[in-house]
Amino acid sequence: MQTNILESYKQTKMGQQADEILRSCVHCGFCNATCPTYQLLGDELDGPRGRVYLIKQILEGNQPSLKTKQHLDRCLNCLNCETTCPSGVQYHHLLEIGQSLITKDIQIPWRKKLLRKLILTIMPYSKRFNFFVTLGNTVKTVLPDKLAKLLPKDHQQTLFFKASHRPRKMLLLEGCVHNTISPDIHQKTRQLLDKLGIEVLHEKEPACCGALSHHSQAEKQTVSFITKNIDSWSDYIEQGIESIISNASGCGLMVKDYPRLVAQYLGNESIYYEKALKIASITKDISQVFNSEDLSPLALDVKYKKIAYHPPCSLQHGQHLPEIVEQILTSLGATLSPIKDKHLCCGSAGSYSLFNPEISHQLRDNKLANLQQNDTDVIATANIGCLHHLQTEAKIPVKHWLQLIH
Repeated sequence: MQTNILESYKQTKMGQQADEILRSCVHCGFCNATCPTYQLLGDELDGPRGRVYLIKQILEGNQPSLKTKQHLDRCLNCLNCETTCPSGVQYHHLLEIGQSLITKDIQIPWRKKLLRKLILTIMPYSKRFNFFVTLGNTVKTVLPDKLAKLLPKDHQQTLFFKASHRPRKMLLLEGCVHNTISPDIHQKTRQLLDKLGIEVLHEKEPACCGALSHHSQAEKQTVSFITKNIDSWSDYIEQGIESIISNASGCGLMVKDYPRLVAQYLGNESIYYEKALKIASITKDISQVFNSEDLSPLALDVKYKKIAYHPPCSLQHGQHLPEIVEQILTSLGATLSPIKDKHLCCGSAGSYSLFNPEISHQLRDNKLANLQQNDTDVIATANIGCLHHLQTEAKIPVKHWLQLIH
């Protein structure tokens, strides 16, 4: 693709990166074929190719509008287009640049600005989030149905499993909402890894990985979470942990991206860059751990005879682990239902469902229609956001795949 980027942008690292990405795009349109929003809305500007052109126009001097921002913000960041793209276009990096430019130039409507502020003030902080969820459950009967459905179905106090001391030790990322939405997933992780001879360590002060802030263009908050986590996790690395593990694929993807983000925000000469490289190199999705271990001490729960598995976008397109969980479950004797359009997003996408509820809910309903066929006993997934989103309307149980094993 030919570009004519403004000289003021060409002189910046951001502009140079954007120019390189734009030039790699051959505008073939293959990306639109697998884009969830393009399939739903049928608008070229609500597909990756159209968004690429919008960002190109901004960099070439065209003034963006609220409509431009709407088209960019409708992107789920599912990365399906990158899996499809034959040219290897780094679309999500270009989208970050476009959204960053628009955020600085466009006045956001006050309602969305307030919602963004509330989300970034509450959700990334586990104690605050737990307080409001507990409060919401207390008054659930008087809440509007739309709000009541957003409350976690399995909300309970954090559970702890006392593991045996083992020579092999791994640090589990506890995240910001996990212990409130479904703390038993962390407990199950500790129990299963204990059976495999691995001790799971607790974070002293668990914090958000920064994904929510990053995708909301809150740069200062993103950097704050990243540097805090790097400082904390570096201490565990010095103690000899084998891996940093995540049972939420969205968080794991974010942490694996720390080196690029540190270089982007702080520069690759920052003291945090080398530490970020080390952290990213030992960060694993929990499925990667299971995939490399002898699973003979484990067994599948017999009450789940037929499983419909939904692979989160952050696992199949982000971390490029598209079939790993299916392989693990099958090796343990599971019968997996064939799922139509399993490559498509469920519509959760972090806080996306709050800002774009109509699109999000349509994607969820489409996904559930495909998952709940063939007399399926349970829906399994690998990300806390997908799990909670699907639970709001599912007619059968929705579980993390770890919860199907004992």
